[in-house]
Amino acid sequence: MDLCLTVNGQPISLAEVPGEASLLEVLRGRLGLLGTKEGCGVGECGACTVLLDGRALNSCLTAAWQAAGRQVTTIEGLAQGGHLHPLQRAFVETGAVQCGFCTPGMILAAWDLLQRNDHPSDQEIKQALAGNLCRCTGYHDILRAVRRAARWLREGAP
Repeated sequence: MDLCLTVNGQPISLAEVPGEASLLEVLRGRLGLLGTKEGCGVGECGACTVLLDGRALNSCLTAAWQAAGRQVTTIEGLAQGGHLHPLQRAFVETGAVQCGFCTPGMILAAWDLLQRNDHPSDQEIKQALAGNLCRCTGYHDILRAVRRAARWLREGAP
């Protein structure tokens, strides 16, 4: 099938996408967007988290055809104008990146949360990130990063 969607603000047209292809496979294999990771392949780890029309979801469980005509944002699309998004910057500054495998999914899940709640409690952050696993046990720094980014975003940081 042919697939037309918008990825990171750019219209994309792909020919001959297999009907059974996942959004993850299209993003990594066809578009070369390697920030979206395959961890478990069954929606348990969150490494493949992307935003579809602004809502976080597991791209390994999403058929590519479900993104037709829609907006997909990957970690590569979060930075604007050559500047890291405040969430990306907060993760770097707090040391919440450790090995980095889970980081893109964590950041996009946190972005989804902060769009709905600009002053989340630690419990709300934990709940929003519950579908994202960090094998390095960096959760303390991840919480600090999300709190810091929330503050920066409330204060109007670029």
